Amino acid sequence: MSARSKARKRAVDILYGADLRELPIWQLLGEEATRALDEPDRRASWEYARQIVEGVADNQTAIDRLISENAQGWTLDRMPVLDRAIARVGAWEILYNAEVPDAVAISEAVESATVHSTDDSAGFLNGLLAAIARLPKPEAAPHIELPVGDDQD
Repeated sequence: MSARSKARKRAVDILYGADLRELPIWQLLGEEATRALDEPDRRASWEYARQIVEGVADNQTAIDRLISENAQGWTLDRMPVLDRAIARVGAWEILYNAEVPDAVAISEAVESATVHSTDDSAGFLNGLLAAIARLPKPEAAPHIELPVGDDQD
C-alpha cells in the first residue's frame, strides 16, 4: 500500500472516529499527531493524512453541502458513518487537491468502501464522487506577495 493510500485510510479513520464518537475533528487529529511522533512507522503517511483531515475540517460545510446535493436518495445523516468519512476524503481530494487526479481520488474511495463498508457502498460512492468531480472546482485563494521591508526583526 502506498504512503498516500495509508494516509487516506488514516484520514478516514480520524474522520470516522470523530463523527462516530461525536468529538471535534481537531481533538482526534491532535491524538493522532502524538501517535505519529511516538511511532516512526506512522510518520511516512502522517503529513498527507493531516493535510486531508485539516482540509476536510476547514471546508466541511461546503463538502457536506455538495455531498448532500449529489447523494441521490440519501441524506448526509442517513449515510453510514464510514461512507460519510470516505465521501468527505474523496470530495476533498477532488475539490481541493489539484495534485490528485479525480479518477485516483474516486478509485481510492471505491477501493476503501469495497474493503471496509457495505456491498452497496462502493457503487454509491463511485456515483457520488463522479458527480462531484463534474462540478466546477472552487477557486483557490489568491497568493499575495508581501513586500519585504528593510527593518526586519
